Amino acid sequence: MFEGYTTLIRGVPDLVLMLLIFYGLQIALNSVTDALGMAQFDIDPMIAGIITLGFIYGAYFTETFRGAYLAVPKGHIEAATAFGFSGGQTFRRILFPAMMRYALPGIGNNWQVILKATALVSLLGLEDVVKATQLAGKSTWQPFYFAIVCGLIYLVFTTVSNGVLLLLERRYTVGVKRADL
Repeated sequence: MFEGYTTLIRGVPDLVLMLLIFYGLQIALNSVTDALGMAQFDIDPMIAGIITLGFIYGAYFTETFRGAYLAVPKGHIEAATAFGFSGGQTFRRILFPAMMRYALPGIGNNWQVILKATALVSLLGLEDVVKATQLAGKSTWQPFYFAIVCGLIYLVFTTVSNGVLLLLERRYTVGVKRADL
């Protein structure tokens, strides 16, 4: 089941999924409310955007963590068991730090992609940075200027994110030599 979910998400463009989930969920909920004799309601674009991005990028993050879990040598878990660690202790002290070492590059990549994908939620009617800069560009007849401002805002977010991810990578790769290219 999970394999089908990740295959579907990875095979269909984000914009198509976003529109299908937003409008499909709206239609499904209104069908249920009609069947129950209740009044129809509109889904808030913010909630639809959060649900949609969570649904889409949950598949990518799932694959990242699955790959990281499989990359941890089983000897680490066996050693923790031999030392008498409980399941929670093994996860917290052995498995999670080792997984993070393998998962952080994928997490960083997925995070950067999801940051940029937030621009797509403006198509659902959500007032986000892209929508605000589009409106400002139309009202001042300077769309190019506001497109640059929008790009710079996203650049600031991704630069700060890169810094945080670099700190996390240093934290979880202590004692591991990095390959210099």
